[in-house]
Amino acid sequence: MTATKNPIFCAIDTSDPAKAARLVAQVKDRVHGLKLGLEYFMANGAEGYRKLVPEGVPVFLDVKLHDIPNTVAGAVKSLATLKPTFITLHTSGGPAMMRAAADAASQSAQSFGSPRLKVLGVTVLTSLDKSDLAAVGQGGADVDVSAQVVKLAKLAKASGLDGVVCSPEEVKTLRAELGPDFELMVPGIRPIWAAANDQKRVLTPREAVDAGASWLVIGRPITGAKDPAEAAAKIAEELATA
Repeated sequence: MTATKNPIFCAIDTSDPAKAARLVAQVKDRVHGLKLGLEYFMANGAEGYRKLVPEGVPVFLDVKLHDIPNTVAGAVKSLATLKPTFITLHTSGGPAMMRAAADAASQSAQSFGSPRLKVLGVTVLTSLDKSDLAAVGQGGADVDVSAQVVKLAKLAKASGLDGVVCSPEEVKTLRAELGPDFELMVPGIRPIWAAANDQKRVLTPREAVDAGASWLVIGRPITGAKDPAEAAAKIAEELATA
């Protein structure tokens, strides 16, 4: 299920505010929104965010919060003042932390009279395999990574989160397990004409949408193109006409 005919969040993966501003100017009218992560946010902070993001442009702020419930709730309230559309936290922080974040998002919306920001959970980082999970005590040496992803995604939904970030290979399973209204934000998307770069498990935009992705995070195929605006428009057109 896709929420819009243009479900693309363009990943602005740079700490350089001037470079980020150039990219935003090029793509903001060709994509649904912007994805900003720790690289940009830690270098430039809230003020850099405000200077970069045009009024009314949706933002997926990928900060991956993980702390005690009260601290995470406070962080959500602080981030809510920036009015992003989505923020992230680690589901491994547990149900109390996730509930605190979801409650803080709702309270902030009431306080500011603005749309409620949506909280997405990060389940198992794609850089981790079964040996990594075993090393940190998430099961034994035979732990099933896919099963752990589903378990944490279900916990996220039960704890009041709006969705999860998931790899392309997890989309179909999570959509079936979690229903049509749970948000699935999917990175690792590559158009068929783009190189895979460092992503080993990828889908094309159309494949991801057909599998059940709500939103697509696309970086290098757009930002690394000779003409980022043209590349973004090409992907959006492929999705609209396929």
